[in-house]
Amino acid sequence: MGIAILAGSNQASNRLDYVQGAKGYGQRLGAGYTDAFTDIVIGGAILPSLFHQDPRYYQGRGTKKSRALHALSSPFICKGDNGHWQPNYSSVGGDLASGAISNLYYPATNRGAELLFENALITSSGRMVSSMIQEFVLRKFTPNAGDRN
Repeated sequence: MGIAILAGSNQASNRLDYVQGAKGYGQRLGAGYTDAFTDIVIGGAILPSLFHQDPRYYQGRGTKKSRALHALSSPFICKGDNGHWQPNYSSVGGDLASGAISNLYYPATNRGAELLFENALITSSGRMVSSMIQEFVLRKFTPNAGDRN
């Protein structure tokens, strides 16, 4: 749903050099979906296996402030297979790799380093928002869910 909203926002602001209308919206939607898919495959499956990390989000403990800091830092810090906190190479690497791959299918006029870093920033920001929602909204619906911290 988020990808459809982002595609609609890009369509309304005429961001990216796709045509307007249904065809342009479909192109923006397809590009956004492909961005998300490559990020999930690389940052959520391939790199975690290589780096022995668990980049999933786990609910925090403590004060609201400490839980918010935990949620906002989760794209950048995760637990390794050894149980210790470490830099989240998987998520950061997945975001950057996905941004680099987008240069293959975005319009030629939108390609380059700016696209790579913009897409990586959007993906990391989305992950931070998602973590905040998991921590403070969804937690109300799953108060007895176990957490791993």
